[in-house]
Amino acid sequence: MSLTSGIHCPRTPLRRFLDRELSAGAHPLRKNYRARHHSDQLLLPGPGVGTEAGTVGTAIDYRLRLAFTAAKPVDPAAILGILHLGTDGADPVMHTVGQELAARLSETVLSLQLDNRVLPMDRGQDEEEDLARLLLAAAWYQVNCRTPIGFAYTPLAVTAREDPDAFTLERLLQLPHRDMVTDVVAQLHKAADSPLEALRARSRPEDCTPGPTFPTHHLTADADLAVDGLLLDFKSTRSTRTLRQAEAWQLAGYLLLDAEDRYRIDTVGLYLTRSGALANWPVEEYLELLGACRRDLTVFRAAFTELIAGCVSDGVPQGAEEEDRVRRLLQRLAPVADPGHCKICTQPCPTSARRSREFCSAWCRGRAQVLQRRGLLPGGPVPLLPAPRKERLDLPDDVEIVSLTARIAR
Repeated sequence: MSLTSGIHCPRTPLRRFLDRELSAGAHPLRKNYRARHHSDQLLLPGPGVGTEAGTVGTAIDYRLRLAFTAAKPVDPAAILGILHLGTDGADPVMHTVGQELAARLSETVLSLQLDNRVLPMDRGQDEEEDLARLLLAAAWYQVNCRTPIGFAYTPLAVTAREDPDAFTLERLLQLPHRDMVTDVVAQLHKAADSPLEALRARSRPEDCTPGPTFPTHHLTADADLAVDGLLLDFKSTRSTRTLRQAEAWQLAGYLLLDAEDRYRIDTVGLYLTRSGALANWPVEEYLELLGACRRDLTVFRAAFTELIAGCVSDGVPQGAEEEDRVRRLLQRLAPVADPGHCKICTQPCPTSARRSREFCSAWCRGRAQVLQRRGLLPGGPVPLLPAPRKERLDLPDDVEIVSLTARIAR
């Protein structure tokens, strides 16, 4: 079960809950983001990147995490991808090479002291290119953890199965196209001359958590970095002048999943790796821009926790019975507007001497029609039941990952 998959499908309980709770939609936040984001120089990938843009994005995300803390030299998802290849002899060649990759990557990260604040964020060109190749190879092993079907089409798997006897760590590190390596290094150099460097300079490695996860088995999610109260997600998109609703909802999901306040989040933000822009908002401002019906974060988190515990929140309900159960759950969790408050965002309406107002603004009046049409308000149509959901691979919790890391080290 995944936060990301639940957000991208408009018919999941998770998405329906957030669409109703975040009553303003993403438009006000997007407008605020555009007013603050200014960048004339955009890094574009070379032609050799092609369909491997996602692999490059994974590699630069982890390289930036390592600049803040080297507590996890190898991404836990990469570790799992390697270990899955060794389960019941699935593919001993790729498993062995993966173990060698993990050991080389750990050794390289620690020797370069990537999180040492006395040193700059980036290292020498040759060192960064070698490190980029290691991270790109590790990104392919991550695919085996997150989407095993897609792993079979990665250059790693294709090459290994074409000639298993010739597949070695050195052969693996030759696979990333030169443009992929250049792209990762260029984005790192961009970060070293961006507001991200200032954030790194005023933080300590012990105050940073790479890939923060959340203590629930109902929904898997991992952000990129938590830095002393700031929850940060890295985005390597080329569309740096816009903020998609999915990205806004994703940050909100991370915020709500931290029900135990493990990371003491007071600010959420995005870092755009291709433009070098860092956009962040205090939690109160973020919720206000999204028109959150519940501005008390503790109350909001409690409702969200009840939702994900009460249904398969990231999957589309299958059949009329399950849909009816989800609809009743959503109705029970619906925010209630007090008298004199807007029926959409539940915030106080402006006083009027002539008559009481149902909505606080023309925006909420318009949103009422949208939400009702989607079946998210009483009196709206019943949503059609979509196609069956696909199975996904869940990641184990941090305790299991620590154990797996120890096994690779041996």
